[in-house]
Amino acid sequence: MQAWEILDTIKNKYIDLLGDQFVGLYVHGSLAFGCYHPLKSDLDFIVVVKTKLTITEKLALLTVLEKNYERAPLKGFEMSVVLAMHCRHFCYPTPYELHYSMMWRDTYLKEPSRLCATDGKTDPDLAGHFTVIKQCGIVLYGKPIAEVFGEVPEHYYFKSIFNDIKDAPEMIINQPTYTILNLCRVLGYLRSGKVMSKVQGAEWALKALDLRWHKVIQCSLDNYRSFVLDTNVPINVRIPFSAFMLNEINQCVESRKK
Repeated sequence: MQAWEILDTIKNKYIDLLGDQFVGLYVHGSLAFGCYHPLKSDLDFIVVVKTKLTITEKLALLTVLEKNYERAPLKGFEMSVVLAMHCRHFCYPTPYELHYSMMWRDTYLKEPSRLCATDGKTDPDLAGHFTVIKQCGIVLYGKPIAEVFGEVPEHYYFKSIFNDIKDAPEMIINQPTYTILNLCRVLGYLRSGKVMSKVQGAEWALKALDLRWHKVIQCSLDNYRSFVLDTNVPINVRIPFSAFMLNEINQCVESRKK
């Protein structure tokens, strides 16, 4: 698979650039869950280092990603560089050294140094990424996961995945597949305690939720698995579905507080 070939190229370049301070490279997201799609997924990975990086080192890491841009999937890369001490001793929101994703590419092309600020950067999403790595992450290089990543408290994992659906009523209009699958995996986690991919969340919802919602869930799942866009997700059901799911999610949250 080309995704693994690209990641292997990046890994080898990072070994050369980082040397002894390179602790490891850990794949999460759809590749780790086994539901990667070249048009619907990005390549998600965490780079762990021993010590803080210089701006020169950060720029060199970003250059490697840019040189592989043409080979990357449509959604590109999502990469964070994190100090080993913050992986082992988790804090929220988690500090990071460097972050890159497609939403930052224009900034990188115009002014690369803007991505290389030295201090004070934190990312609540890292709680979710670390949790997935602990459950099913793949070591592409470096130390075993259990030696590098400490436990992430469940409430921080929930905060991380809730960020993906907090604006669901607005997002479901233009990004129905992404929003519907995320709503399913969040509710699935709250009810079952299982960390799920988007696909696993939809599969859970088809078994757990009322039949009236099955069409919108199945359409979204079919979209994700195929080369189809969002056009076949029923428009008239999108907002009612998001309202129903957010209500169910909020009820689960309230019941956990009791």
